Amino acid sequence: MRVAERGIQATSSRGAAATGAAEMSGEPRAPRTERGRRTQRALLDAAAAEFGERGFHESSVVSITARAGVALGSFYTWFESKDALFRALVLDMSGRVRDHVAPVIAEPEGTFERERAALHAFLEFAREHKEIYRIIDEAEFVAPEEWRCHYETTALRIAERLREGVARGELTGPIDEVHAWAVMGMNVFLGLRYGVQDGSRKLDEVSALANALLRRGLER
Repeated sequence: MRVAERGIQATSSRGAAATGAAEMSGEPRAPRTERGRRTQRALLDAAAAEFGERGFHESSVVSITARAGVALGSFYTWFESKDALFRALVLDMSGRVRDHVAPVIAEPEGTFERERAALHAFLEFAREHKEIYRIIDEAEFVAPEEWRCHYETTALRIAERLREGVARGELTGPIDEVHAWAVMGMNVFLGLRYGVQDGSRKLDEVSALANALLRRGLER
């Protein structure tokens, strides 16, 4: 099963006897109650803060559960290890970026307007969640499959939007994956600079300048 399809939940081998054969085989187990969803969300949020501040190796299950206000034993209901939690967190943060951007780009008409809105929304997210850069950087070594999935699925979404622009006659084609990775690379480093390093620059200016560059390269 692909990482993107597995979702964010990891199964606890310690709770396998109580949760059945699916959990014993390592299949993910989604929370069945609102309380379970809140607990899992609290652990993911605490992990984001802990890993963002201290890094993967200096963080511990104890420190994460303490930050989340969750009993240590409850941790293993949802995640079999710190590594499993980290892998789930990478997918969770990738999904949160997607979900933050998606409604913003649904409104504008035109490819370039959508890409400008997408970048602006990502820069906002990066300012609010600066820890994403440290977590994704560490994922290359701690969770390489999830790290690769994060970038590949992001590039696929960009490529789909650009190809839709070609179909509407707005962009020159054909669109290669190189175009999508180039746009993603620009967005990632603009997020690093103006989301993490420099929070004083107006995001409207940043997204407008980047969009002008994109237009010069792809506009029909």
